[in-house]
This record gives sequence, C-alpha cells and structure tokens, in this order.
Amino acid sequence: MLPGDDLLDADVAMDRGFDLPAPPAVVWPWLLQLGKRRAGWYLPLSVERFVPRRRRALRRLDPALTHLAPGQVLADWGGPEATLVVVRTDPEAYLLHRSDRGRLSMTWCLALTATGAGTRVHSRVRLAGIRRRRVAEVGGGLLDGLTIAGLAAGLEERLRPGR
Repeated sequence: MLPGDDLLDADVAMDRGFDLPAPPAVVWPWLLQLGKRRAGWYLPLSVERFVPRRRRALRRLDPALTHLAPGQVLADWGGPEATLVVVRTDPEAYLLHRSDRGRLSMTWCLALTATGAGTRVHSRVRLAGIRRRRVAEVGGGLLDGLTIAGLAAGLEERLRPGR
C-alpha cells in the first residue's frame, strides 16, 4: 500500500520502479522541482538534444523550486487546464499528487526507499473514471513506461558525480 491508494477507487493502476545512485536526501529536492513550468521533465541528454533549448529541463537544483506544500497547484502536461495538486509530502519518503480532469481522476505517488547508498523510486499512477479500461492499461501503460524510463535515465545523469 502506498500513499494515495485510499483516495480513489481506481480502475487502472500503473506501477514502475527504478534505482538511483544517491540517498533519498539527495534525490528528494530533484523530485520537488519536477514538472511543467518548474524544472521540467528530466530526460537524458541524448534525448534532450532533440528538444528546443527553452523547453529542456534544468540540470541543477534551483532552491526556489525545491519546496511544495499540500494544496499547491502545479501545471501539468495534457492541455492548458491540466493541473496536479499536491496532496501530501513526507520529506525523503514520498510525494503525492492528485488530478481531476472531467470524469477522470488520478493520483500519482513517488515513493522513495533507501537501498544502501542509493534510492529505489516507486512511481504509482492510479486512474478512476476510465471508460475503456484496456486502452488505458495498454496505451497509458506504454506512455507511463516511456515517461518513467526517461525520468529514471535523466535523474541518474543529473545525480552522477562529476556531471
């Protein structure tokens, strides 16, 4: 059970995980500044080369972006009205968002677990109000998988010593 599992009766849940070579205290501020109109979506340099410079994600921490509070509304991809609302945070443990878009509701939890000198990041997206479950599972699963793979590779590059 992850934070947010109790917030909605999900039709679809997508779980992904990846390991990073830094402790949760080092990973945490990178997750706080993640997002549209914030630090961007971390992608590896090999992919970002094809993204216009003004749309590339930060490769450094910006202290102005490393604080989130419950109730804070963040812009999200998916249209001009798409937002994520910060539901709860537990520093160095998890960050929980919620979004309601028409009949679709979702939660997104990023949970951190220390693994020796590194961190295991568990991403869980839960969707409710889905009309076509199979389309959401396959199409949404593919999109989620690619998105999280890019995030994992981009974060790993940014956390690598001597980057």
